[in-house]
Amino acid sequence: MRVSGIGILLVVLAFAPPPTFAADELDNAEAVAALRRAVTFFRQQVAVRGCYLWRYQADLQAGEGEGRASRTTAWVQPPGTPTVGEAYLTAYFLTQDAHYLEAAVETATGLAAGQLQSGGWDYRIEFGEQRERYRYRVDTDRPQARNVTTLDDDVTQSALRFLMRVDAATEFRNEPIHRAVTFALEQLERAQYPNGAWPQRFSGPPQDDKFPVRPANYPDTWPREYPAVDYRSFYTFNDNTIADTIETFFLAAAIYKEPRYQAIGEKGGDFILLAQMPDPQPAWAQQYNAKMQPAWARRFEPAAVTGGESQGVMRTLLKLYEWTGKEKYLQPIPKALAYLRKSQLPDGRLARFYELKSNRPLYFTKDYKLTYEDDDLPTHYGFQVGSSLDSIERTYDRIRGTAPRPPQLQMPGPVKPSPALTRRAVAVVDAMDERGAWVEAGTMRTVDRGGNQVIEARTFAKNITTLAQFIAAQAKR
Repeated sequence: MRVSGIGILLVVLAFAPPPTFAADELDNAEAVAALRRAVTFFRQQVAVRGCYLWRYQADLQAGEGEGRASRTTAWVQPPGTPTVGEAYLTAYFLTQDAHYLEAAVETATGLAAGQLQSGGWDYRIEFGEQRERYRYRVDTDRPQARNVTTLDDDVTQSALRFLMRVDAATEFRNEPIHRAVTFALEQLERAQYPNGAWPQRFSGPPQDDKFPVRPANYPDTWPREYPAVDYRSFYTFNDNTIADTIETFFLAAAIYKEPRYQAIGEKGGDFILLAQMPDPQPAWAQQYNAKMQPAWARRFEPAAVTGGESQGVMRTLLKLYEWTGKEKYLQPIPKALAYLRKSQLPDGRLARFYELKSNRPLYFTKDYKLTYEDDDLPTHYGFQVGSSLDSIERTYDRIRGTAPRPPQLQMPGPVKPSPALTRRAVAVVDAMDERGAWVEAGTMRTVDRGGNQVIEARTFAKNITTLAQFIAAQAKR
């Protein structure tokens, strides 16, 4: 799809069998040509203003993200636009071909055009008739339009991390990209609560007096039926919201050499310390209200201590210790590990939710009634999760006492030639059609057109990374 303003020209080519190669016959020139053809196809026939959805029908007649999308919609939520952009940037660093930096800049420019006045991004960007529904920073001010930044599902954070890497790759000389980054960081700092947390979504800074700093505590009572509460302002660990934001600020500190950004990230880490529940359940909840008490979010996410997100919280604490060397980030872990080990289910897994104080596992029936039984669970959500407690404890033991290692802007390292890499590259080239597309079996969830042949953005990103790695490895021979 080639896009101009509000329109898209669909270029649909007949599919042809791809060339085939023996496992040891792919040479560098063939890989270089395949990489260029794949990226050209995605930029010229798939992109809308340099941005992308999750998947497309093989003939490009329709596409989708997590939800429905028009021909002039892009998706920010991974594995959408930032995922593709990161792959372009990786291809550039590995091959040193400026064509791929140009592609990454194109994608970053499109993302900047979808930045909201609140500072971040929604799940989607509209470039067509629906654009007036959103209050984008670069457009004429629309005070009544949607202006809600989401930190859910790594939406804003992934877009911002990609933009920061492009900003560094272009030596901070691309003003629209650089301005988008600095504006996003400013607004995320303003959206941070006094206690260091962030909400799931926001349209402006919080009123600090409504969010006093206090430690986590248990409510006297909590509703056993879904209260249909607006949870967007809650302090949110679910879907790694706070972890992703902390990591983003530490990356900003590394790229821009600005200690203030690290201080913002550390303040987020201090919220994690504040949010550890007191005995008898010294772990964490998915989300907390302004009283710092576990609270309901969606109808299948009750006020509870969580065996799922608590493991992610501990991994974030381990990172914070590695980055800063501050012992305080390790202190909550032994007690949380001991509690969670005692809470494991007979098969070694953990319940996603444990009832406050009693510690009984909580589940839901398929019609969303709260229960202690696990024999009628909805299938769209993990109410029992795997245990990574052993891995967390091993990491804890390994890093204790080590010197701090602040995060750095990581560039793809040298790639060594190997038979396995060659086989993967051959398979990638062999699977490509004459357009430069990888068509695979799959389902369009929001489009009822029959057929099961799709083009996945995730697969594209993986495959061009493989080709770039092969090319880089060949250059080392």
